[in-house]
Amino acid sequence: MSSDNSVALKRDCEAVQIPVGSTVTLHAGTPVSISQTLGGTFTVYSMGGLFRIAGRDADALGLDAPAPEIAPVASGVTESLVWEVLKTCYDPEIPVNIVDLGLVYDLGIEPMASGNKKVFVKMTLTAPGCGMGATIAADAQQKLLALPDVEDASVEVVWDPPWHQSMITAEGRKVLGLA
Repeated sequence: MSSDNSVALKRDCEAVQIPVGSTVTLHAGTPVSISQTLGGTFTVYSMGGLFRIAGRDADALGLDAPAPEIAPVASGVTESLVWEVLKTCYDPEIPVNIVDLGLVYDLGIEPMASGNKKVFVKMTLTAPGCGMGATIAADAQQKLLALPDVEDASVEVVWDPPWHQSMITAEGRKVLGLA
């Protein structure tokens, strides 16, 4: 662990074990190495494995909570805004957002009787056995529900068509050094 990104946890905090997806408690004093700080969450390496720590637990790492990545919008959810929000969601093992990874297959916005909107998203994962699917989908759903006029959001993980590397955008390929 390098000294510039290694810390001892300041307090107990909940984490999601990667790639299993199970929730664990990392205890105060546990040494961790921060490997990724994207999408308002932290990926840390500790005890021989990777863990995802939520932004709300930044203080356990001795950090400030991450600022929102999308500027506040007064009203009116649009398809372009939904795409922008989805670009703030990351697989905790890969430094590319789920849109540029090619994981988002479809999205839609429907009016509701209340006058608000429901957002539908269909996405996949890079591997069917990845246990992080529910965590990534919940992150996307939470961020969509924070948009003005969005009353409901559904993020469904699908497996057809199967994902492959050719679905990564040019920007994603650049970040991964594949361009």
